Amino acid sequence: MDDSDSSSSDLPQGGHRPDPATDPGRGRRIAIDVGSVRIGVASSDPDGILATPVETVPRAKSGARGGGPAADIARIAEIVREYEAVEVIVGLPRTLRGEKGTAAGLAIAFARRLQASVAPVPIRLSDERLTTVSAARALRDSGVRTRGQRQVIDQAAAVSILQGWLDERSAVLRSGEEVRGASSEGDA
Repeated sequence: MDDSDSSSSDLPQGGHRPDPATDPGRGRRIAIDVGSVRIGVASSDPDGILATPVETVPRAKSGARGGGPAADIARIAEIVREYEAVEVIVGLPRTLRGEKGTAAGLAIAFARRLQASVAPVPIRLSDERLTTVSAARALRDSGVRTRGQRQVIDQAAAVSILQGWLDERSAVLRSGEEVRGASSEGDA
């Protein structure tokens, strides 16, 4: 499957990059940092410029499912609806060598389950190597004591994932406008 196709419930194994052809336009984006114990959640402003923390959602225990979606999926789907998100960015943790490990498999599986609850809002997977480490370091450098503050770190990691996506999206859309502008000038 092509990495740029996320409209189906079968998400690609790789990652996505912002793409003008699949960009939903103006609107809030939600990012999630899927951990084994907690999920950090962040949101952007409607113009897609700034990422801010939303909350930390506890992971549902596997096997503790009734007829509907797990509590963590249900809560994130509720946030997506509440914020009227136009897309959801799920952090895809890779090893330092760029390989997918156990954590990446968990994130992909979570994204697939989430897709069913938020459709037709697209889910994108974004490389999030070292976001939790850099979020913890940034918090520590700013004077926030991280001991006992795992929830804050998870939210900061989600902010880092989303801000990286927003910055790359802005650059991609800007370069697309420059290309269109240059081609329309040549037509005159």
